[in-house]
Amino acid sequence: MKRRIFIISNGIINDPEFIREKLGETNAPIIICADGAARYLRSLDIAPEFIIGDMDSIDDDTMRYFDKRKTTILTYPGNKDETDTQLALEYALKLKPDEILIFGALGGRIDHALANISLLIMGVKQSVDVKIIDEICELFIVNQQGVVEGKAGETVSLLPLSSEVTGITLEGFEYPLSGGVMEIGRPYGISNRLIDEKGVITVKSGYLLVIRNFKV
Repeated sequence: MKRRIFIISNGIINDPEFIREKLGETNAPIIICADGAARYLRSLDIAPEFIIGDMDSIDDDTMRYFDKRKTTILTYPGNKDETDTQLALEYALKLKPDEILIFGALGGRIDHALANISLLIMGVKQSVDVKIIDEICELFIVNQQGVVEGKAGETVSLLPLSSEVTGITLEGFEYPLSGGVMEIGRPYGISNRLIDEKGVITVKSGYLLVIRNFKV
């Protein structure tokens, strides 16, 4: 059975019930909140195991609420270099999970969204599956081989996160590819589609960002 961790980031979550739904699909994951994201779990009456950050975006009442629920609160200095989501991910990786799902990492400030996407590389470097997920899509990185599981017709976009990604092979997609190269500034991997429930992506070098949209 996979050991999973949920990270709740302090971005935009339009429907917090989406988190409850995903929790119901998973066997007792560890939940880590990044600072003010705790408000989403409070609205769901769900206590995380940890709240991590400099505590600049969480109110005192919510802090007391989760302290009473026995949540461990890890406070960092405000002048840190890391974002709260990065601190949460670093802590999660130390727990040696098989998979980490990050919620609330998109929407709102574009700089935070881009920073959160770049954090996916940390999981690759430690051989842990890390995904950003919301109600619309999921994002993850392939740097050797990855499988996209979904429904036929779902849109899958591919973008390089390194200056160049080489040896890209796509199987199970409307637009297949063999030995392709993607470079930053030439986004030709947008809006491919699954032709079945599974697509296989292989790359020779580089970090390839995969974005699977849930709606056909």
